[in-house]
This record gives sequence, C-alpha cells and structure tokens, in this order.
Amino acid sequence: MAYASLEACLLDLEKHKQLIRIKEEVDPYLEMAAIHLRVQETGGPALLFEHVKGSKFRCASNIFGTLERSEFIFRETFQQVKDIVRLKNDPMSALKHPVKNLPLGLAALKALPLKNPLSKPVLFQEIAISDIPQIIHWKKDGGAFVTLPQVYSEDIEKPGIMHANLGMYRIQLSGNAYKPDEEVGLHYQLHRGIGVHQTKAIKQGAELKVSIFVGGPPAHTVAAVMPLPEGLSEMTFAGLLGGRRFRYTYQDGFCLSTDADFVITGTVISNTVKPEGPFGDHLGYYSLTHPFPVLKVHKVYARKNAIWSFTVVGRPPQEDTRFGELIHELTGDAIPAEIPGVQEVHAVDASGVHPLLLAIGSERYTPYTTQQGPAELLTQANHILGSGQLSLAKFLWITADPSQQLRAKNIQEFFQFMLARIDLHRDLHFQTKTTIDTLDYSGEGLNSGSKLIIAAFGQPIRKLTNELPSVLTQFYARFVMHGVVALKMTAFKHYEQARLEINDLANKLSTHKDALHETPMLILCDDADFVSATLKNFLWVCFTRCNPSHDLYGVNEQFINKHWQCDVMIWDARSKPHHAPVLEKDPEVEKQIDRIFAKGGSLEGL
Repeated sequence: MAYASLEACLLDLEKHKQLIRIKEEVDPYLEMAAIHLRVQETGGPALLFEHVKGSKFRCASNIFGTLERSEFIFRETFQQVKDIVRLKNDPMSALKHPVKNLPLGLAALKALPLKNPLSKPVLFQEIAISDIPQIIHWKKDGGAFVTLPQVYSEDIEKPGIMHANLGMYRIQLSGNAYKPDEEVGLHYQLHRGIGVHQTKAIKQGAELKVSIFVGGPPAHTVAAVMPLPEGLSEMTFAGLLGGRRFRYTYQDGFCLSTDADFVITGTVISNTVKPEGPFGDHLGYYSLTHPFPVLKVHKVYARKNAIWSFTVVGRPPQEDTRFGELIHELTGDAIPAEIPGVQEVHAVDASGVHPLLLAIGSERYTPYTTQQGPAELLTQANHILGSGQLSLAKFLWITADPSQQLRAKNIQEFFQFMLARIDLHRDLHFQTKTTIDTLDYSGEGLNSGSKLIIAAFGQPIRKLTNELPSVLTQFYARFVMHGVVALKMTAFKHYEQARLEINDLANKLSTHKDALHETPMLILCDDADFVSATLKNFLWVCFTRCNPSHDLYGVNEQFINKHWQCDVMIWDARSKPHHAPVLEKDPEVEKQIDRIFAKGGSLEGL
C-alpha cells in the first residue's frame, strides 16, 4: 500500500490490529521510553501516544518493532525492491528489458523524486523546537533527542536532490549549552555522507544547509538507514519502497519533504562544536559527552495533526535490530556480490552490531595443495574491513566451509566450528591504533582502538570441552559453551595491575596447557554467572568490553617476528574505568507505567 503519510500507515496498522492507542496522559520524561521498551521486548504492537504531557502533538513508536510488521507495511513493493536493489550498480537498468522486467520497470517509474510546489502539507504551521515532544529516554541523557531523524544535505559541487544525502544522525534538541529554540546538536560519525558535504562546503567558504525530516511515509525512515548501491539515492529508494514518489519543495533555499510530519531547517555553524550527549545508545551503554557540530535553527514546520515518530535504543535487541533484519531481507546477497569469495557476513546484534562480525569466505588460491590454512580468507577479511560501515568492526571472525553447511547466523555453531580449528600460533591478526565505532568506549579514545581478525581454516585440531575443565575448578569459573569458560575476577583498576594479575594467572595455567587445549577461550569478567547464563550475555560482555590490543592476553604468549601467539586466549572482559555506564531501567518509572498495563489501562493484557 502506498502511504501518503505516517498517519495513513498507522490507521492501516490499527485496522489490522497491529497498533494500540495509549489514551492516558504520558510523560515524555522517561515514561514514554519505558512503555515502548516493555512493549518492544514482548514483540508487541505499534504505539500511538495520544496525550503527551507538555505537547499538543501525538507520538508514535515501535512502528518497525517486528520484521513481520515491516514486511506488512511494504507488502506491495517488498519483492520488487529486493529485485531492483540486487541489480546493484544500475538499478534502473530494468527499463532496458521492458518485457522481462516489466514489473520492475513499472516500479522504477515511481522512483524519481517529484518536485511538489503546490501541495505543501508540512508547511501548514511554523512551530518552535520547544513545541516538539521533548522525549528523554534514559535518566542520564543530556536532553531530548530525535531518534528517527531523516537528515538531508546536498553536495555543494552537485546541488539538487539526485546527489543529496539522507542519513539517520542523532539530533539533540535540548540541554547542554545549546541555545533553546536556536540551536540543536548534530551528531554524525565516521563514514557518513553528510561529513563529505560539510567538508566541501567548508572548502568553498559556504554554509551547509541541512533539513531534518521526521515522520512522513514509513519508506522515508527506512531510506535514511539503508546502505544503498552506488547510483541509487535515498530519495529514489524511498519512492521504490513506498510505491510513491518522494515529494519535495524548496523554502528559503532549504529542501523540504512535503509529506513529512515535521521539518527542522538550519545551517551548520562553521568552525563550531558544542558538547553533545550523554545518550543511552544501541550498545547498551551511554555514549558520553563529546564535541559535535551545531545546527543553527532557521525554521521548524509541522503538518496539520502531525505525529512525532520516535524509537528507543538500548542493549540489543531493540527496534533498531529490526531495521537491520529488514535491511538484510532487502539486500540479501549484496555482500557476496561486492566482495569476491565472501559468502556471508553477519553483524552480531547481541554484541552491538559493530563490535563483532562473523564471516564465511572461500579458500580457492591453492587447490593443488593438501596443506590447509587461511590464505584467501585474509584477503577477504581486509576487503571486509575496508568496506563502508563494515570498516567499523572491532572483531572479525572468518572461516571457510567447503561443505557449505555452516551459517554465520547460527552463532554458537559458528563459534564452535572456528574454535575447533583455530591455530593460536597462526590465526590471530591485530590492527593497532586504528578507528573503531564512535559509540564503542573500549578503546583509547573517541573513534580510537584496535581490531582483531581471527581467520581459521582446515580440519579440526581439537575436540572442544563440553564441561568445566578440572584445572579451572580452583577459580570461580562457569562453563559458557563448548571451548569457552568464564572466570570471575576482582574489579579492574588499571592496566598495570591487570597485566600483573593476568600474567600471574597465565603462569599458573602454563603448566596445564595440555589440559586446556580443548578450552581455547577464557573470559575474565565481573560476573561469571551472568556471562554464562545466555549466549546473548556472553556476546554482549565479551565483545563490547574488550579492546583487542589491550585486553587480549594468553597462556605462554609471545611474539615471533612481530606476530603475537599463545596457547590459550585470555580475554579481559571486565568493565574498565574508561568504559561508559551501562543503561539501567529506573525502578520508579517502571512502577509508574504499570498503570498503562494494569486492568483498565490502554495496554491491558500485554
């Protein structure tokens, strides 16, 4: 169904019993987020908050809360878009084969953005930033944030919508040192198109004009997070996915999405940054306060009966996880098409996406030899770490499976496959003092840390232990899974002490290396019971709290010609003083929202 507005989508979801209206007044300070989180955790419906304290506008969330709901929203265009996206370099080439690709050609006709000078719903009213629902998601957040923004900027060298960028970058509406109603924070990270646009504008001494769209047809929100093939703009993709051309106009030199519910326009203040954050983010921790660009607000617009759309991020899985699933469904085999020999790459959501990639590649370099080991896998690994958002990965585990039975999505099976084959004298490859995800605080500073490629191939060299090794019973140890054991340690204080503690542990274990051969991975942690309780806990703790160059030790570790090796890996996954605080729900707020779920409340029975 081609939705012309966000409200049309919400009414359709309500008609099919996939939306609930919350009629009680709800506080945007923590309450709305808490309600969203509780509903999202149960796979519940989309939510429409009809009475938001302190605001005349309604709010909607959890629209994309399940993959099934997203597929329902785009049910008439989903398969066609998958086919077009997979044409890769020239998605419009379907028009060159009108008989064979007639359905794709008809869909492509809806792709080109439509300049819309007459119909301007978003220009219904001018408002102020403070009129927008000031939703604060977590207790330590620095202010109210836009969590589903569509941030639009144009290339000063190639102006116009077809060369523009639409991305989802965090926007801070209030708090910190921002002048109320005059300034908002613009948080964008590495490998973002808007950064290229700002660089070009600065070079020419020009102001970068930015428009922030919120709401509108749901395809517009998805387009802002979609990693698209070259040659396909986000606005074109929005038309394809929504089955309706992206409508826009210009006002005061700013591009406006005329179907959006809200538009904030402004210019990036040259050579100026201000503290942005903290913000409870998708790794399950707060991203801390850092200097980021500032947008000087020009005007703010809202359509009649506008609906503010938002989401809440936190320790995965959350609604943004479903965006990842939707993207994978739409792009499917895009990675194998981009990187020769790579069959699958899986960004592990439970670890916060960027910290951990699992990949299945190929070994085709030397079919004439019987000696097996990673060769082509290393080429493919470097290609992966040089590709767009994948370059933010911190740990990349890569293998090949000639039987083609292994799947990277089967995480525990994948780990056991690799741990049975990993040669700890050969298969660990570090990159030090490099860039990592902005939101990852395990490293040495903002965007700064290290990477580890673990590339293993060949026949199994060990049978993984399926129980706690007797040599580890002298410690507070818990079995995590085949080949992995968690050990509780005293709290981390500083790296000098950590090295002494772990070297002492490694020395004690060095005489038992044969007994530990079947347990190649030991995890040092603050709570071994928590780490061993679920696979998700292991993935979250181990890969968000480790910086490869600093936190990976080993039994009998040594350097041979600058290559690090060991007999047993020891991962220090304890919380460090420089790590960001963990996100925690507020018990009082949880009690307050019980009224919404209790008998007689809007969400009774959920």
